[in-house]
Amino acid sequence: MSMFGDGLDKAVQKAFTRPAPKSAGPQMRYMVKQLGGTKAVAELLGMSQRQVERYVAGKAKKPRADLAARLEREVTKRWQPQIRAKAREKAATTGGIVIDTRARMGYTAPIGSTDQDRIRHLTIALRPQHAARLFDAQEQGASDARLQEIAAEALKEVYFQDGGRRAGSLEEVRFTDIEHLEFDL
Repeated sequence: MSMFGDGLDKAVQKAFTRPAPKSAGPQMRYMVKQLGGTKAVAELLGMSQRQVERYVAGKAKKPRADLAARLEREVTKRWQPQIRAKAREKAATTGGIVIDTRARMGYTAPIGSTDQDRIRHLTIALRPQHAARLFDAQEQGASDARLQEIAAEALKEVYFQDGGRRAGSLEEVRFTDIEHLEFDL
């Protein structure tokens, strides 16, 4: 499970204007329309082309749990691409993104200061450039660890250093244990 990647996706999904299809038939029909045929959908989902046709025709209705999860994930990934792009663009240029986390956070600081990890609950509005870095990294296929590093760098600048007004010698901020993480646009 990709905590940071999934969190960014959920934040963007809040901008959707219509809900994605919930049952297997409409989901399969949507995927067939998006991919241009039942063969492509069958290959993507790892099932037979004939079974995809049964779902499209309404003859099959209830997929196995693993297939239902894959189907829902693929539909959600492709649902309302223009709305998704506009929400990302707005966050990256004007709106920024809000991160709400309860996590054990530590940092590297000069000798003589206290840098012990401790649990913090933060709800911080990150600037648009931080949202842009997160979304760009996600689009380029960055790992969850890399997204975590980018979010930690953003928190370092916005929360710990307060935009350069304090803790100027702070070197690195890191998440060591995350209990809760949510993004909002």
